[in-house]
Amino acid sequence: MCGIFAYLNVNVNRERRYILQVLFNGLRRLEYRGYDSAGISIDNSDPTPLPSMSLPPLVFRQEGNIESLVKSVYQDVADIDLNLEESFYVHAGIAHTRWATHGEPAPRNSHPQSSGPGNDFLVVHNGVITNYEVLKETLVRHGFTFESETDTEVIPKLAKYVFDKANEGEGAQPVTFSQVVLEVMRHLEGAYALIFKSRHYPNELIACKRGSPLLLGVKELNEDINSGSTFHDAKSLSKNGHSKELFLSSDANAIVEHTKRVLMIEDGEVVHLKDGGVSILKFENDKGRHGGSLSRPASVQRALSVLEMEVEQINKGNYEHYMQKEIHEQPESLTTTMRGRLIRGGSCKAKTVLLGGLKDHLKTIRRSRRIVFVGCGTSYNAALAARPIVEELSGVPVTMEIASDLVDRQGPIYREDTAVFVSQSGETADTLHALEYALENGALCVGITNTVGSAIARNTHCGIHINAGAEIGVASTKAYTSQIVVMAMLALAIGDDSISSQAKREAIIEGLFDLPNKIREVLKLDQELKVLAELLMTEQSLLVFGRGYNYATALEGALKVKEVSLMHSEGMLAGEMKHGPLALVDENLPIIVIATRDSCFSKQQSVIQQLHARKGRLIVMCSKGDAASVCPGEFCRVIEVPQVEDCLQPVVNIVPLQLLAYHLTVLRGYNVDQPRNLAKSVTTQ
Repeated sequence: MCGIFAYLNVNVNRERRYILQVLFNGLRRLEYRGYDSAGISIDNSDPTPLPSMSLPPLVFRQEGNIESLVKSVYQDVADIDLNLEESFYVHAGIAHTRWATHGEPAPRNSHPQSSGPGNDFLVVHNGVITNYEVLKETLVRHGFTFESETDTEVIPKLAKYVFDKANEGEGAQPVTFSQVVLEVMRHLEGAYALIFKSRHYPNELIACKRGSPLLLGVKELNEDINSGSTFHDAKSLSKNGHSKELFLSSDANAIVEHTKRVLMIEDGEVVHLKDGGVSILKFENDKGRHGGSLSRPASVQRALSVLEMEVEQINKGNYEHYMQKEIHEQPESLTTTMRGRLIRGGSCKAKTVLLGGLKDHLKTIRRSRRIVFVGCGTSYNAALAARPIVEELSGVPVTMEIASDLVDRQGPIYREDTAVFVSQSGETADTLHALEYALENGALCVGITNTVGSAIARNTHCGIHINAGAEIGVASTKAYTSQIVVMAMLALAIGDDSISSQAKREAIIEGLFDLPNKIREVLKLDQELKVLAELLMTEQSLLVFGRGYNYATALEGALKVKEVSLMHSEGMLAGEMKHGPLALVDENLPIIVIATRDSCFSKQQSVIQQLHARKGRLIVMCSKGDAASVCPGEFCRVIEVPQVEDCLQPVVNIVPLQLLAYHLTVLRGYNVDQPRNLAKSVTTQ
């Protein structure tokens, strides 16, 4: 939730117009993280040598999407006659795009949040401060007044309080920006990523994090930013005097167009950008998002890493929307997910799977008392789709846990368990809480994520990156199918020591190799699904029935429809049809039944007949060639898909439902990439 971005140019002239464009473009790259309001802060004029004499920073905030902010800023700039051509040799700007958690979307609740008149301290924030009410009461007693309903506003006001107290009385020693922020951090509880800007410390920025994602990008203007030969060591980060551009961002999407050299900021770290240098302080005993018990910070040095992504991955290309692009990218994303991990073998060698991130832990997983899949939303559905094959090939009982529910009820997790945490972003707040809980209870923790360097990737014992590429659309599509494939490969790796299942494993591996081609076949149904969407666009509700491997497909297909097209839809286990849902069936309610050929095929045929007998308005998804046998009448519509191995069928079957959701949304006139009230990365509870 929320995206934060900052840009600092050092020893290089940049016009105010250019600085604004960089900040706006950074927010556009992060808009999928939140889009109900946005704001930026820039300097009024080139600061004087005496910070106390400089003009307060300018703050612009606006309800609505980024383009609403851009329009508002240029209007305000014209009204105050601000010179857009004014150049800054050094300048620090911060920006924020919001997904509301505390307070309605409104300019007063947008970020940057201020310490008060004069904007002595400004903060942009991703996350939630859980003890903000206590801090607010204390600050009110000390004379501070609050304008917003946000939890964030306590942070800059607390910074001003710390600064003012440190400078009280004659002979007070000057306090540094880092000292102010370190003291503020000692009082904050919750999950957050923060960027501070202050008129008392012009041309400086401080970033810190605890539980929410944040990274630093470094671009030295006298070097080729794409050259591996000029890779930075830790010492080069602290060098002053070079011409540099520094970027802070919630994720790499907003940085990669400027530089590929990044530093993944870790929990408990305070990163101070000053005079072109980067200094890092870290709380050694940071207690994470629960707050408290912070040790004295120590200085640390770390090298930059290189982003393995291209700008093209975050552009729409020839597609109208990111969701459309990502649906059609699935043959390529699945190929990338499997690349280097599947081995066909020669004439005498068996087909097998190599998962480098798990090889040292496979024996432990095989000896587990049980495997526990933990996730939220789409990631949970992906794990549910993979559960049957993991159970079949491993022989280990598999249980499913929704992350928030596991933590809420403190469900039993044992040292003999393997807990698998599935998250596209690797930063999902509920899943991270569940991970902390599992680690405390001694379970072996495995991460499955799409984001290298994310919190789940760093804090699990081992894991697998799904390598699906950047996913910008809020509704996950290609990450879902890649997650299922990764978990199918996990099942193959765990069961690799079983002779009895060898034929089954080899058939699945052959199916995986051919899976991208099968997805290409399904994508040819695009126009057919658009026609179906035209028939359903005025409906108020939709049911989706599935069972076996495709119970998860029913849940995920219904989730896609409801989250982007804003139509009520519900995925149901077909075996539960007569235990309540059958009462909803009439000639008006559209019902999708997934009846592709697997072990549940005959049972689904029976479901179709029972729904038809009650005049159900049926849409049947079946395997190619089965239309005549599954369709009970002329008013039944059929979606035919290629047949694959049963454990891979959910990957094929979800694509028509993704296309249906996409076309329904466009036809109903809603924003397909930014659905109402939702954000991509759920970093708050």
